[in-house]
Amino acid sequence: MSDNVGLSTPRGSGTSGYVQRNLAHMKPRDRDRAAPYPRDLDHLKHRQRQPDKGILEHDRKREVEVKVFELRDQLEDEGVEEDEIDRRCDALRKELREKMNEPGRDDASAPRRGLKAHQVHELADAKIKESERLRNALKISKDYEEGGHWKRQEERLRKALDRESAGKRDDRD
Repeated sequence: MSDNVGLSTPRGSGTSGYVQRNLAHMKPRDRDRAAPYPRDLDHLKHRQRQPDKGILEHDRKREVEVKVFELRDQLEDEGVEEDEIDRRCDALRKELREKMNEPGRDDASAPRRGLKAHQVHELADAKIKESERLRNALKISKDYEEGGHWKRQEERLRKALDRESAGKRDDRD
């Protein structure tokens, strides 16, 4: 044994007596250093994930191109001439893009139409529209803050107590 570390004798311990430092030991954190989590609870509030407009637009364009490709495949199977196929595909593409870009077109009334878990941007967009519809139906203002009623009530109570304590001080004088 050296420097009072380890066993006095390795006999009967089932070890060689070789001493190593504990690499799994975690030192306690310093109180003055920053914690790995935020100290304020406002930071932990739920924030709605915003969908990427570019990805949503890409998916819409891709849907158009899929329909055009299906038409092209069908016409090729029927043996239609290449010029006629191109003309019909261009006409369908133009029609679908016009439908897609209509200003009155809004998917807010449409349900989530069987979105898959990997379609996170579409899900986020559908969730925002659903929340907006619900907020409008319940007549909740856009600047609503959760727990705001209790904060205002607490402020009113605090002001009343301050007025009451100030009134008692005036009576003493």
